[in-house]
Amino acid sequence: MARRTGRNLWCMPLLMLGLGTMAAAGEASAAPPADADGGDVLAWIRFDDAPEVYAGTRYLWLGAMEMRLVIDVPPRPDHVIELLWGAKNDARAAAMTVSGREVALAHGGYDGFRWLRAPAPPGLTGDRYEVVLKPGAQGKPAFLAQVRLATRGRSGAPAPDMKAAASKITLRTAATVRAATGEAFPEMRKVWDRQPAPPAAPLPDAREEALFRQAEENARRAAEALFRCRRFVDGWLAYADPATGLIPRNIGRDRDLWNPKDAAADNYPFMVLTCALTDRPLFEGRMLEMLRTETRLTSRIDRMPDDYLFSKRGFATEKPNFEAIVFGSAEYAKDGLVPLTEWLGASPWSERMAGIIDDVWKHAPIDTPFGKVPTLDIEVSGDLLQACSRLYWFTGQRKYLDWAIRLGDHYLLGSHHPTRDLKSLRLIDHGCEVVNGLSELYVAVWRAAPEKKSAYEKPLHEMLDRILEVGRNEDGMLYVQIDPKTGEHSKDLCDTWGYDYDAFYAVYLVDKTEAYRQAVRKALGNLKGKYVGAPWADRSADGYADSIEGAINLLNREPDASAAEWIESQTRMMWAFQKSDGVIEGWHGDGNVARTTIMYALWRSQGVTVRPWRADVRAGAAGAGGAIRLSVAADEPWKGQLVFDRPRHRLNMHMPLDYPRINQFPEWFTVEAAARYAVRDFSSGSVKTVTGAELEAGLPVELKAGVELRLRVEPAGDAAGPDARPK
Repeated sequence: MARRTGRNLWCMPLLMLGLGTMAAAGEASAAPPADADGGDVLAWIRFDDAPEVYAGTRYLWLGAMEMRLVIDVPPRPDHVIELLWGAKNDARAAAMTVSGREVALAHGGYDGFRWLRAPAPPGLTGDRYEVVLKPGAQGKPAFLAQVRLATRGRSGAPAPDMKAAASKITLRTAATVRAATGEAFPEMRKVWDRQPAPPAAPLPDAREEALFRQAEENARRAAEALFRCRRFVDGWLAYADPATGLIPRNIGRDRDLWNPKDAAADNYPFMVLTCALTDRPLFEGRMLEMLRTETRLTSRIDRMPDDYLFSKRGFATEKPNFEAIVFGSAEYAKDGLVPLTEWLGASPWSERMAGIIDDVWKHAPIDTPFGKVPTLDIEVSGDLLQACSRLYWFTGQRKYLDWAIRLGDHYLLGSHHPTRDLKSLRLIDHGCEVVNGLSELYVAVWRAAPEKKSAYEKPLHEMLDRILEVGRNEDGMLYVQIDPKTGEHSKDLCDTWGYDYDAFYAVYLVDKTEAYRQAVRKALGNLKGKYVGAPWADRSADGYADSIEGAINLLNREPDASAAEWIESQTRMMWAFQKSDGVIEGWHGDGNVARTTIMYALWRSQGVTVRPWRADVRAGAAGAGGAIRLSVAADEPWKGQLVFDRPRHRLNMHMPLDYPRINQFPEWFTVEAAARYAVRDFSSGSVKTVTGAELEAGLPVELKAGVELRLRVEPAGDAAGPDARPK
């Protein structure tokens, strides 16, 4: 999550599409306008849940998406496709493809909505129509309120009764959202969108065949995600300071500034992680050198960093501001270095994290009844609660837990209880950190200090219960801010709803409070069709990233098919912000988009990555029944390894429980080093048994150009470890 202060965020006009909730045949519909011809309506769809409204009519805008419609009616020569076409006293255009036949459309010159009729292309066969609507090559993109299939009728005939339509039009796939300037990487669409022909000899088990087809689709989606992240790195490195190699806070007015709370916390770490996955020489070279340079140049109070000006070759302020330095240090540790440590384990980045946190507490100046603390700021306290709790697990050093307990006592046992004592509690960033931080501490004391767990239980549940009581709407979405005493709340919803619900689910795992689990399930179950586009208070790409991250993290614990569809559609909307040079919006929040995109890629591959990475290499997975099916392919010959994930929460972080936490990278299919796994190659029919350690190191693979490799990987016999689980 990115800190957003003192700046206006540009937000492109995105469409917001809810799939599967549009009005369909047999539902109530207003009568068509009088200028519609009077043929029989055979199928129809009306976009009643689209959030955009003009002239009292809801619509979808092709400027930000393409529509893929399936009409379950066999083609006939007398069919026409009717579109309720919007205009604002201007001309609008669209490109329509009907079962592979292209039709250019244009209409307008009026204000409001009128019907446009396009005869179905002649000679079509099959049992249905497949229609794709995209922006036209010239002119403003069209916006549409309804689509119908009808028969040709006598002009001026009575308006047809749409309730009598026997079939319906459905949205088969999620919208492909486009940036205002068009597709950022059109040359790659042939890789990402090209669906392979059905195999000449499908597997006799239809369910198994379907899983491999899903794995192949997931492979293309994961490939797109990692490519976008790699281009994000290129885009930002182009703006790096030539002398220091550090990246600026943004590429606008703060291009001269490196700062810990933004450039270091939100952007740089996910350049590092991208390179760890896609470019090991860059990861081990320039990314590591940036860390060394930053440590050398920006450490101001011992190892705590401060703002640095490239033009000045020195600190931005003459005198250090301790409060600001603590803020930046805590943000850098929690938002940036903690996620890197979760993935990498012990590394120079984890050393930097521990050094910063050690010195934050070394200089803690504020006396409380519970001991000295570095800050009383609720956001920074939340950052430190999270960082110290995870450092305790990571290092095993009690000092980190003791420091976190001081803050826990302050908020749960003192006179600063978040919902009992505070007049305002933010559930969006700058406030949600303490909700999540207290839950992380609760998990830690549950195992390490049971007397504290007992002391915290009632006040922590009190906080969570009050948030559920006054902080959410009827769908379980959370408000930006609440007055916990009066129950008053803001109108806007927060994109960080999932971060808050991480806390609820973590406490559920400890205390088995079913209401907390059900709160999470309710929110996940209500995403699709309602919370699409940018309904959050933060309407930047970062707002998308935070909301998608929350959903992915919770989906890992509570699978929900509708939430999975929502994640897919929203991820593509988020990607629409990216430009052809790789830059997304040009500020530090770009790194958060990369962070969430990596989470998305790992979900689609079930944690399997390829080494060495190449843009045309595609690896995806689908899991079922204790096994994963892997689809791997490349456009050119490739030789490398498939690297399997492991239970990082236990092996990297030494946690006894994989509870949900902000900015973690969820585990999907993980392998145990000592366990044995069966790997079946469906191309050759061979089956071999390997150890988890071999899968962690990388399963050797050699691909022929354009030939899909299908592998099924599952525990061999009873050798599965406790975390060898697909999701």
